Amino acid sequence: MLKEYLTVSSIVGPLVFVEKIEDVKYGEIAQIEFGDGNIRMGRVLEVSTDVALVQVFEGTRGIDVYKSKVKFLGKGIELGVSLDMLGRVFDGFGRPKDGGPQILAEKDIGISGNPLNPCARNYPSEFIQTGISAIDGLNTLVRGQKLPIFSGSGLPHSKIAAQIARQAKVLGKEEKFAVVFGAMGITFEEAEFFISDFKDTGAIERAVLFMNLADESAIERIATPRMALTCAEYLAFEKNMHVLVILSDMTMYCEALREVSAARKEIPGRRGYPGYLYTDLATLYERAGRIREKPGSITLIPVLTMPEDDKTHPIPDLTGYITEGQTILSRELHRKGIYPPIDVLPSLSRLKDKGIGKGKTREDHSDVLNQLFACYARGREAKELAVILGEAALSDIDRLYSKFSDRFEDEFLRQGEYEDRTIAETLNIGWKLLAIFPKEELKRVREEYLSKYYNKL
Repeated sequence: MLKEYLTVSSIVGPLVFVEKIEDVKYGEIAQIEFGDGNIRMGRVLEVSTDVALVQVFEGTRGIDVYKSKVKFLGKGIELGVSLDMLGRVFDGFGRPKDGGPQILAEKDIGISGNPLNPCARNYPSEFIQTGISAIDGLNTLVRGQKLPIFSGSGLPHSKIAAQIARQAKVLGKEEKFAVVFGAMGITFEEAEFFISDFKDTGAIERAVLFMNLADESAIERIATPRMALTCAEYLAFEKNMHVLVILSDMTMYCEALREVSAARKEIPGRRGYPGYLYTDLATLYERAGRIREKPGSITLIPVLTMPEDDKTHPIPDLTGYITEGQTILSRELHRKGIYPPIDVLPSLSRLKDKGIGKGKTREDHSDVLNQLFACYARGREAKELAVILGEAALSDIDRLYSKFSDRFEDEFLRQGEYEDRTIAETLNIGWKLLAIFPKEELKRVREEYLSKYYNKL
């Protein structure tokens, strides 16, 4: 029999202090019955010898200190999982949001989870085709990798995230593939965009969506990525599926952490974020990967908006330390009308070499990738030089590189929102662009590939 406590002593914002408690644990779920019979749920954030600090999910407005009853349920937040979740939309606590029935759960799993044991990890080594040339060709996503998208306010990261979710696939194998999409702090319009986009394109059939809106509670926002990753772990490691998890926007998640930390009167760290921000993000990101002797995998793409486009802000800074690279969106390319505005030079995929090559993408992929990077970097330098000294000061070869830079952005980077390019199409576009140079300029491509592909496509 669960005890009821009539010992609510004080309320601070969404937090309730309950005194004279016994055997209450951190993370435990609490049921708060208001004086008028209204029932709300909460979660224990802190426990001392006889006082519990409970955060109420739906807020504390209307609570009566003297008449409210608190009951601790002896368990943490759990998600009921089953294969019936595919094709469904849930809120940040895993409750159906699409008007459909409750899921008949195969089992209930606590959402806290654990990072994968490094000794049990299998090295990421299989190519995932997103259909976006700037990612597939130059900053390749590998199965089991953590590759974030660094964006800024007003940039089309939502469209890119939806496009990756629609188009992503593991090549060469007929294996079960699913997408788990967790959205945090998004507007109603953004939620409608994601849901209608998934439904209209049919991608909803292999997807599970967790949606937390901007007007919903901070504690739900903190739970949303854990719900998504718990669902992904079930699909990947119990149902042997390859799962792509997209979490957007991690900045809103971190703001919710800061809000809760401030309410708890914790000593703030950098820019007011809690000192444990790195640890908290790591416990999320490190749940992705592959496990030895298990066929399933979790590949993670966190999306975050950099405040004031600042890469040194704590959120992108710490994310970059934990993950294996980053895809950076460029405001300059966006102003030019280029979609997707991915700036390939500062972007990085540390595992790309493990997922490309013969039998995975194509034997010439590595050489084409390196040559395109080198030519585009030199082309950008030539354009900057032309701004300072004038076009006439450039040599003929510098003009050629400058021309390549424009064509690269217009033909390789630019593509339609619903254009799904194969890796072969991406590499062929790369070869067509490299063909504007004489052979002797292509120093990063081996002779065997030059003879096979140069000016042959």
